[in-house]
Amino acid sequence: MVTLSDDRQNKADLRRRLILGFFAIIGVVITYTLSYHWAVTTIAADQIADRSLIKSLQVVIEALTTTGFGGDTDLWREHTVLAFMVLMMNLTGVLLVFLAIPLFGVPLLRNALDSAPPMTTELEDHVIICGYSASDDVLTDELEDAGIPYLFVESDPELVERLRSADIPAILGDAERVETIENANAKNAQALVADLDEETNPTVILSAKRVNPEMQIISVVPTREAVPHHEYAGADDVVVSKESLGESFANRSMKTVSERFHEAIGGRTAIKLDEYLVEENCEFVGKTIEEIDALGGDITVIGGWFGPRFRISPPPDTTIPQNSILLITDEQGRLDEAGLRQLPSHTRHPSRVIVCGNGDVGMATARRLTEEDVDVTMVDAQPSDSIDVVGDITERNTLQEAAIENTRSLVLAIDNDAAAIYAALLVKHLKPDVELIARANDLENVWKLYNAGVDYVLSLPDIIGEELASVLIDDAEILTPTDEFDFVRTTAPSLEGQSLIDADIRQETGCTVVAVERDDTLRTDFGGEFTFEAGDEVVIVGTHEATERFEEFAHR
Repeated sequence: MVTLSDDRQNKADLRRRLILGFFAIIGVVITYTLSYHWAVTTIAADQIADRSLIKSLQVVIEALTTTGFGGDTDLWREHTVLAFMVLMMNLTGVLLVFLAIPLFGVPLLRNALDSAPPMTTELEDHVIICGYSASDDVLTDELEDAGIPYLFVESDPELVERLRSADIPAILGDAERVETIENANAKNAQALVADLDEETNPTVILSAKRVNPEMQIISVVPTREAVPHHEYAGADDVVVSKESLGESFANRSMKTVSERFHEAIGGRTAIKLDEYLVEENCEFVGKTIEEIDALGGDITVIGGWFGPRFRISPPPDTTIPQNSILLITDEQGRLDEAGLRQLPSHTRHPSRVIVCGNGDVGMATARRLTEEDVDVTMVDAQPSDSIDVVGDITERNTLQEAAIENTRSLVLAIDNDAAAIYAALLVKHLKPDVELIARANDLENVWKLYNAGVDYVLSLPDIIGEELASVLIDDAEILTPTDEFDFVRTTAPSLEGQSLIDADIRQETGCTVVAVERDDTLRTDFGGEFTFEAGDEVVIVGTHEATERFEEFAHR
């Protein structure tokens, strides 16, 4: 997808050309002025008296612009060198004009002739997004993959122009006004996302309900305290951004995906299945799943975290980006030399988590862990009733007081990336095998946090974008860190004799089959033509609701 960065780059290039062109012209004028002044005062010194530099500058400008008044005509007639210099100045002026037209004139004229931003749209069955933010890049990528059109509504004319110049559909208008919602063709839209601020969103929701009461409306708020007001206004779903990020950290620190898988299969197989971080210098970066599977039948990619989204059985042509986390079966330990970083396991570690940061994200993390009876130690620089250890997390004494040697996970929920990077380096020095989870406030710092030793990084824009996508796209299997999904091992008598394609399990239940046990052998490398037989036990993955649907589907 084309983003605003392309548009900013084009405008920056034009500004750079204008600046360079300005200084180039100044340089030409100064060079010709000094040269002409020296020539006149040297060659025709006996014909002029007290020739000033300003007079020479005047002659040069007149010659370059080809509008001269012939002040030195007599000198040009008598001295060929001076006449030749004037001729060169005339030619230079004409050349500058021809160069300026395509380099500066056309782009500036195009900008000047551009019409005002549009205020209406003909789109139908689309998603209206009120307010543009960093999380929308994730959301629009998912919408495009699902073939769902979308439209931004913005009150800033310059932002609308930048969006449109980057081929992103947008109209100008105040989303709080009914007229603007009508202009966005809300009567024929499938959904609306209100992502302005917690005070403005309710008025947007009320206007949208007035135009199309049947349209799905999702609101984005930072904390759960604002949820009731948005629901009263008419929001069908409310995404709580900071709460979602905190819950994601809590879910990760309680149980990794590989641990859930091993619980489901009950330890009755020799398959080695773990999570591996694909660091930027790993040979897997840029390769496809198919290329990894080609390493041998004993290595299979079951799924992976691609940003904030967990994908089960990704297609063979899926390209692996850096800092993705892959769930891989490795029966013979052949991945030890592949340059992957195996992520820590909670096995044989105490059920205790340190949460650093007492903001909304940190409090949401601690609240979720406490609900699951996990021992939580809160650390923050400012004392309060909920803080167990007061101190700077970038100092060794603070971490030691928090008993870092007796914990399985440490969550850096602070809003300062520099401090988080420094703390990560210190934590990995003190306790290398602790699972380290961190919040990235700037997407540019994600790779730095991973390189500092963090095992799992999430950013607020990423989690919001995926949460919105999971609500808006019904048919897509989008598992986010906030989803409480599990692996379940069960029999499936109703599937006997059916192929994986014919059963269409994902469409019917929302679950994905990741393994099948047959004759005491667990298989993970099977395709769509795989046929279920009597006695097969399947391992599926999905949300709680999806796994319940599968139980009914497989035993009907």
